[in-house]
Amino acid sequence: MANKEILLVVEVFSNEKEIEKEIVFQAIESALEAATIKRHANQIKARVSVDRKTGDYVTHRLWEVVEAIDEKTGRVESPETQVSLEVARLDNPDSQIGDWVEEEIESVEFGRIAAQTAKQVIIHKVREAERRKIVEAYKNRVGELITGIVKRIEKGSVYLDLGGHVEAYIAKEDMIPREAVRVGDRIRGYLKDVRLEPRGPQLFVSRTAPELLIALFRLEVPEVGEGMISVLGAARDPGARAKVAVKSNDPRLDPVGACVGMRGSRVQSVSNELAGERVDIILWNPSDAQYVINAMSPAEIQSIVVDEDRHSMDLAVNSDNLSQAIGRGGQNIRLATQLTGWELNVIDASKAEEKNEAETNKIVRLFVEQLDVDDDIAMILVEEGFNTVEEIAYVPVSEMLEIDGFDEELVNELRSRAKDALLISAIAAEEKIETAEPAQDLLEMEGMDRDLAYDLAGHGIITMDDLAEQSIDDLLNVSEMNEERAAKLIMKAREPWFAEEKASR
Repeated sequence: MANKEILLVVEVFSNEKEIEKEIVFQAIESALEAATIKRHANQIKARVSVDRKTGDYVTHRLWEVVEAIDEKTGRVESPETQVSLEVARLDNPDSQIGDWVEEEIESVEFGRIAAQTAKQVIIHKVREAERRKIVEAYKNRVGELITGIVKRIEKGSVYLDLGGHVEAYIAKEDMIPREAVRVGDRIRGYLKDVRLEPRGPQLFVSRTAPELLIALFRLEVPEVGEGMISVLGAARDPGARAKVAVKSNDPRLDPVGACVGMRGSRVQSVSNELAGERVDIILWNPSDAQYVINAMSPAEIQSIVVDEDRHSMDLAVNSDNLSQAIGRGGQNIRLATQLTGWELNVIDASKAEEKNEAETNKIVRLFVEQLDVDDDIAMILVEEGFNTVEEIAYVPVSEMLEIDGFDEELVNELRSRAKDALLISAIAAEEKIETAEPAQDLLEMEGMDRDLAYDLAGHGIITMDDLAEQSIDDLLNVSEMNEERAAKLIMKAREPWFAEEKASR
């Protein structure tokens, strides 16, 4: 069927919407397919092919090749749109499951209804093309600072006009709390994500991300933009306070002073952009302890105890500085924790001293009792950093000889006594396990027998709670135990836990 009107529609839409003609042709084909399906009482499948040069189009009805439900009759589930493999192979022996059988049928007229449907499809495809274009343009800009004009505000969320019919979205939780924003205001944000959504926003912006603070310093401080100063981290309580860590890559340059600017002009510009958020500029230090001390500014730290295993630090401050170190609502300690990555605990210096003294006395008593030495030698060992008998037993001799007043004879004697003490402790622990008796709840537990209960007690598993804390691998060391039985015993031991959890809800 020839239809010059199709070519005219393609030409008009292509020019007006500035889209490729192929997209318009595909939309017209979709519209004609929809009109063809609608004309038939049964829900058939159809395919329309339009000649790109003449406007001629032909329509084919489609059947999908499937396995028959009934092999004898060749019956299929949906005869309107499906045909069995056996029937399809009568016309085409090469047919396979999933192929399509086509038959040319009468085409519908490209009239007003088809044209209207085509128009709707074209508009939809134009929007899809525009959204894809936006995603392509911005997907490589994730992590950048973007500026827009507030277009509308809906339930605390803000839509920004970035120009060129591009819109960005700032969710309510990504807006600075209590920030006064009105339609027409020009604001900046951090582009955190770009997604191709079927509808709704595609560019997602944040005003609360720490990265926004870093981007603003890169914009306001030329030395940061040029790489002379590095911003190594930021932590924010949006709209209230923030901390940013800086490091100079030029020994002649003061990074803190450069970021503050003349009379605080640079940091003030950043603060104004963030609704008055007060920004503390922290000097980064390769020493974790010094970095934490800097991050706790303006509070003064008296002493610091580092626990590498727990990745935490105890910070001792004077009583009159305690509230300043913690900050209002824990703000100062929380921001310092986020900035440094260490778990920080603020304690009163006087209490910390008492705690340290108690711990020192405890270790001194341990050395006196287990090594049979006097208080003076025990105190020297503690002052040199020894905390356990095991450290004394296995530390290199050369290291202990560096201690003032320690000769080779004394060192060897201390090491020998330490090893004897460890051996005695190990024997005592072994005897305790061997003579251990299972608790009554373990003996009476369902699925438990007396021999197994005593075997478990010999491995230090005395009560049902002890058993509940074990893993399957832990129990495989017990004689005559397999994975299935270990799992059942552990679950049985944990039943009281589940009952308590259910009762508390």
